Amino acid sequence: MNRKQLFEIAENWFQQQHWKPFAFQKETWTAFLQGKHGLLNAPTGSGKTYALWFPIVLNYIKKNPDYKSKHKKGLKAIWITPLRALSQEIKQSAERITLDLDTQMTVGIRTGDTSTKERSRQKTNMPDLLITTPESLQLLLSSKGYEKVFKDCSAIVVDEWHELLGTKRGVQMELGLSRLKTICSDLRIWGISATIGNLEQAREVLLGPTSEALKNSVLVKAKLNKKITVKSIIPKEMETFPWRGHLGLRLLEDVVPIINGSKTTLLFTNTRSQCEIWFQKILEKHPEYAGEMAMHHGSINKETRIWVEQAIRNESLKAVVCTSSLDLGVDFAPVETVVQIGGPKGVARFLQRAGRSGHRPGKESVIYFLPTHAMELIEASALQQAVIKEAVEDRMPYLNSYDALLQYLTTLAVSDGFYPEEIYPEIKQTFCYQALTKDEWQWLLNFLVMGSQSLKTYDEYQKVEVEDDGRFKVNNRAIAMRHRLQIGTIVGDAVISVRYQKGGYIGTMEEYFVSKLQQGDVFTFAGRNLEFIRIKGMQAHVRNSTKRTNKVPSWSGGRLSFSSQMSQLLREELYKVASSKSTSKNKLSEELKSLKPVFVRQEKESIIPIPSEFLIETFKTRDGYHHIFYPFEGRAVHEAMSSLLSYRISLLSPITCSLAFNDYGFEMLSDKPIDIQNVLDNNLFTTEYMLDDLQKSLNSNEMARRKFRDIAVISGMVFTGYPNKGVKMKHLQSSSQLLFDVFKDFEADNLLFRQAFTEMFEHQLEEGRLRIALERIAKQKIVWKQCEKPTPFSFPIITDRLREKLSSEKLADRIKRMTKILMK
Repeated sequence: MNRKQLFEIAENWFQQQHWKPFAFQKETWTAFLQGKHGLLNAPTGSGKTYALWFPIVLNYIKKNPDYKSKHKKGLKAIWITPLRALSQEIKQSAERITLDLDTQMTVGIRTGDTSTKERSRQKTNMPDLLITTPESLQLLLSSKGYEKVFKDCSAIVVDEWHELLGTKRGVQMELGLSRLKTICSDLRIWGISATIGNLEQAREVLLGPTSEALKNSVLVKAKLNKKITVKSIIPKEMETFPWRGHLGLRLLEDVVPIINGSKTTLLFTNTRSQCEIWFQKILEKHPEYAGEMAMHHGSINKETRIWVEQAIRNESLKAVVCTSSLDLGVDFAPVETVVQIGGPKGVARFLQRAGRSGHRPGKESVIYFLPTHAMELIEASALQQAVIKEAVEDRMPYLNSYDALLQYLTTLAVSDGFYPEEIYPEIKQTFCYQALTKDEWQWLLNFLVMGSQSLKTYDEYQKVEVEDDGRFKVNNRAIAMRHRLQIGTIVGDAVISVRYQKGGYIGTMEEYFVSKLQQGDVFTFAGRNLEFIRIKGMQAHVRNSTKRTNKVPSWSGGRLSFSSQMSQLLREELYKVASSKSTSKNKLSEELKSLKPVFVRQEKESIIPIPSEFLIETFKTRDGYHHIFYPFEGRAVHEAMSSLLSYRISLLSPITCSLAFNDYGFEMLSDKPIDIQNVLDNNLFTTEYMLDDLQKSLNSNEMARRKFRDIAVISGMVFTGYPNKGVKMKHLQSSSQLLFDVFKDFEADNLLFRQAFTEMFEHQLEEGRLRIALERIAKQKIVWKQCEKPTPFSFPIITDRLREKLSSEKLADRIKRMTKILMK
């Protein structure tokens, strides 16, 4: 069949659905059928699934003209999804095509949720089209005879590639693809990505920077003019001294008409705890929503999540309070309205969430923004600019993740074994390991066989044997089993499952939260008030309780920081306020106008900086001497910068100070005043010796030790335990700390030990962004304001520090008193 006939088959199918294929879909079909690789850039809900399932099926028809009567079994295409929750949707799309076109192709799913029975069936009889996750693909590579399974595979599609890029799961994908390129004789690799800033680099990482695949590839962009409207919920009365958290719930009644006016509303929160609180509070104030409202986040059990997703499809729920667990294209019928509670911290995340409403090509997306404190209205204004300018963040790929590489090499050794001289060139073609030297490669091979230099007397680290013909192979069944149980690169805090005492699974929580509970404590989880009874094994036993409580589990993902894109947009909005007095051409948004009382007070006590100024405020309260710096660079950068500056200040005069930071700035609180002028005269913001000073200022060993725990788990040095018999976090921490200390004292050039420090600086402290911020500040004029009392800009930072010490009731009372004094 020629291409024209194949296209007719596809276009007829679209006609039967009363649809018309988009230009980007046809462009993808053409490129695929020409044997090209590529990256498709298309928003959620634009028909990207059909853009790639179709050419895969058409390619099969082209190769098998008598496809209706004859069928050759075996794996023909793999679709990778980062979220298990998406696999059902993707399967339904594929089956619609394969059944409607009368092919005899089968579609199967292989994820952590796949039953043992289904897995063993797949062993003997692989489906034609397989939907799986990065981890399950690695598991397939760890099974004996995997080359036979994959050899006729003609396509691999990596969905939501922007979510995997810049994570170790992305690195895992790069490694898996490097192997499949060699095994499969006629393979096309395609990625699907929503908008990110560095699309070209995203394609390079997917296909390999020096590979033939990259030379024979295309970047297809879906040009769908999607209209996104951002509507802010502006409080009727604006407080002059904003603080985090309480304003959100005060606006609860403003959300009710939005919910009532739509069929289905998604309310996105940034954290699971915030999700729990909002769900409880709405039901408390509006019991009429009982049964019509649900909650969805990653720690709730799978059955409940699937039920919620299905209920959204059926439009049987009025509202769902959720976290990013519903961000990624769970393809349900479009919800009408999306509400974002609190600043989303990143443009891409916000646009992804906005796209959940009007989730159809050509439909307008409407997203309401509800601030949790007044300053977040500046974020809302910045997000509107982001929509206009189409400004989206880059995702920075990892380099030299030795831990992920060791895990992958062990995977190959567990299956059929590998020859280093065959695998090294494959790995060198990936983006992550393009700079891997021969010496580093040799070190990694030695590590697999002997453990590291300082551990070679311990048998447990000697996992891989070198056979007579030079093949690296795992022959010990126990080692192979433990390795398969631990394949993956997501290492969270140890999770404990929460069950009713009489059975019945509710969800999972982090050990850190559970360890602080005492018998009889009541907390809110999964929309219920639960009383804690005891911990048994890796389970927390609970019973329902009628007691009221304000204890909500906290999860470690709770503290998002501004992206660099978001920080820049925010600064630009603030500068507009300062310069709008001098020029009339800066039209202020409704959000900025509504903040007038805050800005008027800020100008009275201090200033609003213009682009050429950097603001420092100092004042004294009964807590001590406050020194507040405003880089507007996001929490992660401020954490590093505050440590760096306080260390440099301590070199000039011995002083102890406690630090607090948020997305706007940071505070140093000391028991005596700091002579700011003297500090500025000593070149405080220089980037010289930055890394040295940063290492001395932070407990860098402590932070690297925490990073090292993950590295030790991923590389297989530490075992996390058998199913339902997990190793306690304490033990994991102590065994990885022991290793860390051994390497620190006896083997400082150990690659995994060095990796812990690299990751801490590059990924956790965003060292690159810190350097750029310091260079920017060095060019600005420093304005030091000695204030009489706290200013509106400093108030959220001060109250955040108090939050750590006080319960929420006491905090609210204390803030009320503080505000009263300030308003006098």
